[in-house]
Amino acid sequence: MGQTATDRYVSFKNIDCEGNSRRLMALLRRHIDDPAKSNPFWETFKEKLEPIGQPTLNSGRSLDELFLIHTSINNLHEIFEEYEDEEALALLRQIERECC
Repeated sequence: MGQTATDRYVSFKNIDCEGNSRRLMALLRRHIDDPAKSNPFWETFKEKLEPIGQPTLNSGRSLDELFLIHTSINNLHEIFEEYEDEEALALLRQIERECC
């Protein structure tokens, strides 16, 4: 029998959404930290990464990587496709399927 897919609507048990989101941001930073690959959108995105886990820096709101992934999923697909980053695309699709 084949592997069964995790149904995120039933349970998030054993799905590491937070860890996978942090890993994806590290993969993204390989691109957007390179001035030749960045643009004003990604520079603003980096600013949004700074207050993650620090609600005092964000008017008391606690943001996380998964929230930013969810709100910018099309941009993420675009940059990873542009730079043919198959590892990041696979992880993004996994996060989208399991966590968003």
